[in-house]
This record gives sequence, structure tokens and C-alpha cells, in this order.
Amino acid sequence: MSILRKLASQTAIYGLSSVLGRMLNYLLVPLYTSVFVPAEYGIVTELYAYVAFLNILYIYGLETAYFRFSSQEKGYNYFNLAFTSILISSLLFSGSLWVFSDTIASTLQYPNKAHFIEWLAAILAIDAIVAIPFARLRQDGKATRFAVFKLSNIGINILLNLFFILICPMILEDDPESLIKTIYNPEIGVGYVFLSNLIANGLYLLFFLPEWLKVRITFNATEWKRMMKYAWPVLIIGFAGVTNEMLSRAILKYRLPEDFYDGYTNLEILGIFGACYKLAVFMTLAVQAFRYAFEPFFFAQAKEKNSTQVFSQVMTWFVLFTSFSWLLLCVFMPYYAPIFLRQESYLMALDAVPLLLGGGLFLGVFYNLSLWYKLTDNTLYGAYISLIGAFATFILNWSLIPVLGYMGSAIATFASYLLMVIVSYFWGMRHYPVPYQVLKTIGYILFAGVGIVIDGLTEQSFFKSVLIVLIFLTLPIILERKAFQRLKAN
Repeated sequence: MSILRKLASQTAIYGLSSVLGRMLNYLLVPLYTSVFVPAEYGIVTELYAYVAFLNILYIYGLETAYFRFSSQEKGYNYFNLAFTSILISSLLFSGSLWVFSDTIASTLQYPNKAHFIEWLAAILAIDAIVAIPFARLRQDGKATRFAVFKLSNIGINILLNLFFILICPMILEDDPESLIKTIYNPEIGVGYVFLSNLIANGLYLLFFLPEWLKVRITFNATEWKRMMKYAWPVLIIGFAGVTNEMLSRAILKYRLPEDFYDGYTNLEILGIFGACYKLAVFMTLAVQAFRYAFEPFFFAQAKEKNSTQVFSQVMTWFVLFTSFSWLLLCVFMPYYAPIFLRQESYLMALDAVPLLLGGGLFLGVFYNLSLWYKLTDNTLYGAYISLIGAFATFILNWSLIPVLGYMGSAIATFASYLLMVIVSYFWGMRHYPVPYQVLKTIGYILFAGVGIVIDGLTEQSFFKSVLIVLIFLTLPIILERKAFQRLKAN
């Protein structure tokens, strides 16, 4: 059980950087929803949806391939090879975006906003270039350094947002001739969200300065082809995963019939849905923290005799934790949502959030299950599963948005991740059987889901919400008592 405690410790540190960092970053949402109207926030929502797709393209599976090859084959420096590949491709990709920035901005119906595209191109390049150095920190178990770098980036980004969006306008309002006007242009407006991100990301290049002094630009065609053979299905998996998460925000503006919501334009609805989607970040944080620790963990643990039993216990506890989080976030949403979404119009899409949170839970289960095709070098199966989920996401969004609006997108997210879990489980049991406690994990999810439905169908009451949460907690106390005692003893 000590290895599970080590995993929990690593997850806690990654979770601190993710949860605390995202929570700090999430404090910007009240700022954005106070200062920007839904149509302006819609620009941020749409462009960052495209950034999510491009992030996958820029790394093209080499991060996971680096874990796979460097953990099992010590005779070659896969760090230098992976870094060199991503450095060259990032410069080419971002250079292309920069050259065609005017055309891209016009196509997206944002004329005279080419500088937004240029800033995002630079952000994408920096994110990709530091991906492999961050991966090595994870592989070497340097979770604290990883957390410090991530939190520093987020803290700087927050301060820059506050400076450009809140402080500079206040200073100019009091003193129109202030020197602040030499570095601040009110016409940039929502663009300062992207500019702040760019400046903060640029500091990553300073954080990794010791690594830059040691890295060697090198290329070995034979080894690169081996890595890419493993990586390209991971690229497909990544694209499909982002499709599941981001497609709704990329096409909602275009697929939603005009005047579907009285008094709101499609861009305003996109901004409203995007802001409410931010509430699902709390589930994403738990999943992301776990994934950071779990991916290098299962590659190392796979060599041990009792590895499948360990993987099974990890799955059970993961589902328990995320099911409880799902219930907690849903039943108390009426109390914390208005704190983050400052204008009342943003609250109209809250009914979609429980489905989005549930989708995040199933995404985490899928990450757990993904170990079977990564450990058996069958990443092509992972690509197939992800493509099935992406196809379901596209079909459901395409067919449901014109009928149900943003709720159609929420349903699509929930259903597609559930489908991926089902397919991955049955394929995985054929190739790499793990004795998962299926009935117990399904029970936790259903128990939480029933609590959410009961809370939603009855009159709002804080006492009732607390009671539902306490009732849920009795189940793991009974079923997991012995497992917790063994963990504590070790």
C-alpha cells in the first residue's frame, strides 16, 4: 500500500499546483464577467477553444512517447530528440499562423483583430517548447519544482490581468494624461486577456534557463520514427479528447439558430455557456492532478507482480473521490456560482453544469482505463476509442444544438465520455485484464447521480444539500473501511 501512498502524495502536490493555481486563475472569471459583456467574453471562449485543438497539434503525442521510451530504454537521450522535434515544428506552425493572421481573423468574423491571432501563436509555441521539460520534471519526481513553475506562471498572469483590465482603466479615468497611457491602449480591450497570457508564458523560458544550457539540438531519424509510431495515435487521442471538450464552444455560435434565445445573440450565448462551462473546471482539476501523477506511475508500476490489483484499487478510490466531488459541486452550485459569475445573464446556463461535471468524471475514468493500451503499445486502440467519442460528440452537437441549444452540447459531452469509458473497458479486458471493482464503482457514480437529481427536483435548501452529502459519505465509510485501515497501517 506504500506505493499507493506515494501516488497519493504525488497527486496531492500536482493537485496543489493545479487546484490552487486554477482556483487563483478562476478568480479572473468574476473580473471578466464584471467588465466584459457576454459578446466580448464569447471571443475569449471561442479563441481559447481553438487554442486547445492547436495545443494537441503542437505536441503531437511526443510527451507520452517520451515517457514510454525514456522509462524503458536508457541508452539514448530521448529528451533532446523530443525537444528538438517540438522546437522546430512549433516555430513552423506559429510562423504560419503569424503570416496568415489577417486571413484567420477575418474568417472567424473578428476583423482588425489579427494581433489576437499573433499573440495566440506565440503562446502556443512557448507552451509546446516547455512541454518536454515539464514532462521530465514529472518523470524525475520533481513535483515541487513542477508546482512552483506552474503557480508562478498563473500568479503572474493574474497580476497582469488585474493590471491591464482593472488598474489601468481606473488610473486613466482619474488622470487621462497619466504615463500609464504609454503602455495601455483601451482599444485592445478583451485582447489583454491574451496579452497577459503571452507575457506570463514568456517567463517559462527564464524558469527553464538551466535546462536550455544543457539541451543539445539533435536528430536521429530512426529513433524519431520509432517515437512517432507510438506518438501519432496519441495525437489522434488528443484531438478526439479536445473535440469532446471544446467542439461545443467552437461551433455553438454557428450551429445555434438565430433568436433561439430571445434577446440574446449567438455570440452572447457562447459567452454565457463558456462562463458556465468554467464551473466544470473543478472536476477537471481533480482529473488533471491525478493524470499528472498517474501516467508516470503506471509505467513504473507495471513491472511489479501485483500491478493489476494496485490499478484496480486506484480506480475505485478515484471514482469514489470524483463521485463525491460531482455531488458536492452540484448540490451547492446555487450558492457559489453567483460569486464567480457576476452578471445575472451569465447564470442562465447553470442547468448544463451538472452534465458537464459528470462528463469530466467519466473522462477521468477513461484516463484510468487508458493504461491498458499504453502499456501494451496498442495506442492505436486508444485512437479508435477517442475517434468514436469524437464522432459521437460531433453528431450529438450537430443534431442537438438546433433543438436544445447549449443543453444539447452538455448532453453530448456527458454521453460521449460515457461511451468512451464503456468501449475502453471491454476492449481493455481483452488485452490487459485488470480486476476492477465494477459494481462498486458504478454504485458510487449512481449514488451520487441520484443525489444530484433529488436535489435538483426538490426545493432549494442548504440543510437538504448538506443532508444529501452526508448520506453519500456513509457508503464509502462502510465499504472502504478496511482499505483505509490498511493504507494507514502502511
